[in-house]
Amino acid sequence: MSEAYGCTPDQLLDLHDRRAKLSVPRSDTAAKSEPTLAADRTVNSPGQAMSTGEGQRPISTVAVREAADESSAWAAWAETTNVGDIALEQIHAEIRRLSADYLVGDAVDAFTRTRLLRDRTFRLLEGHQWPRQATDLYAAAGYLCTLMAWMSSDLGHLADADAHGRTAWLCAEAIDHAELRAWTASTRSKIAFWDGRLKDAVEWARRGTAASATGTVQVLLACQEADAWSRLGAVTETEEALLRATAARDSVRGDDEIGGLFACSPGRQEQYHAGAHLRIGAYAQAFTEADNALRLLRAQPVRAYGTEAQSTISSAMGHIGVGQPEAVLETLAPVLQLPPEQRLDTVVSRMRDLAGMMASTPSARGSASVQARTALADWCQDSAPRRLALSPGSVDK
Repeated sequence: MSEAYGCTPDQLLDLHDRRAKLSVPRSDTAAKSEPTLAADRTVNSPGQAMSTGEGQRPISTVAVREAADESSAWAAWAETTNVGDIALEQIHAEIRRLSADYLVGDAVDAFTRTRLLRDRTFRLLEGHQWPRQATDLYAAAGYLCTLMAWMSSDLGHLADADAHGRTAWLCAEAIDHAELRAWTASTRSKIAFWDGRLKDAVEWARRGTAASATGTVQVLLACQEADAWSRLGAVTETEEALLRATAARDSVRGDDEIGGLFACSPGRQEQYHAGAHLRIGAYAQAFTEADNALRLLRAQPVRAYGTEAQSTISSAMGHIGVGQPEAVLETLAPVLQLPPEQRLDTVVSRMRDLAGMMASTPSARGSASVQARTALADWCQDSAPRRLALSPGSVDK
C-alpha cells in the first residue's frame, strides 16, 4: 500500500495512535520503523519511493514506469500518418499537370479536376501526419486554391476568386512559404485588376515582390504593377514598373516550383509590356511588343491559348493605334476561331475593349471598322463564363 501511495510504511501508519490503542512499547515501535526509514535514506529498491527534493512529494517507481509508458504510447501515435511521401509527391505532380493543362485545355474541366484534388488535400489535412508532411499538404492546398482563384476570375467570378485567394494566402502564411506567397499575391493582383480595384492590384503586386521568391514570379509581379498603373494613366509609374520587370528577367534565379500557369515566359512578359504601352498611348512600341510576344509564344512547345489570344488582340489594337483598321479582322482570325469553352472572361473583356477603341476612332464609320465590330460582338456572345452559367448542376467557383 505504501508503494501504491508513494510513501514509506511509517508514513502510511499513524504510529502514535497505534501505540495508544495497542500499548506497544516505544522501543518496539522504533525498532520496526527505523530500518525502513534508514533504507529510504540510502537505497531506492524496486517498489520504493524516490526522493524528489526537499518540500516535494516523493515519486514511486510505478509512477516512473507509467510515465515512460505514456511517452511510448504518444510516440506510437506520433509515428502514424494518414499520408505517405509517395502520396505527397503524387499530389504535387498532379498540381503541376493541372497548372500546365489549364493553359491548353477546357477551363471548366480543369477547374473541376482542381477542385477534386483540393478537396482530397483538405481531407488529408484534417487527419494526422508528421509536421513536414503537413507543411507539404499546406503548400499543396495553397497552390490548388491559387489555381482555383485564377480560374474563377477567368470564368468571370471575381468575388469567388477572391475567396480562394484568401484561403491560399492563409496557407502561405501558415508555413511561411515564399514562392506560394508570391504567386498568391500575383493572383490576387490579377483579380483586383479585372475587378477595377487598381490600387489594390498595385498593393498586391508589391506584397508579392516583398516575398523575395525565386523563379519568374518577380517578373510577372512587376508586369502586373505596370498593368495597373497603365490603367490609372500613370505613365511614369508604368514605365518604371516595366523597367523593373526587365531587370527581374535578367536576374531570375532558380526554377519555378510549379510551372505552367505559375511561370512567366518571355512571351508572356512581352504581352504585358504591349498591353501597358497600349493603355498609355505608346502604340508603335506596343505593336512591336505584341508581335514579339506572338513570335515567342508560338515557338513554345506548349502554346497557351489565353496569352496568345491577348497578344493577338494587342496586335490588333496596335493596328488601330497606327491607323490601320483594315488589318484588324485578319489579325484577329486565330482568336475568332477559338471554341466558346476557351473564350475566357479576360479575353472577352479585351475584345470588348478593342471594339470600344475602334468605335472611338475617326474611321469608326468605315466599312472595315463596322465589319470588325460586328464580328467581335457576335464572338463575345458565346463564352466560357456563359457556358458555365448555362450548364446543369452547380460548380463551386
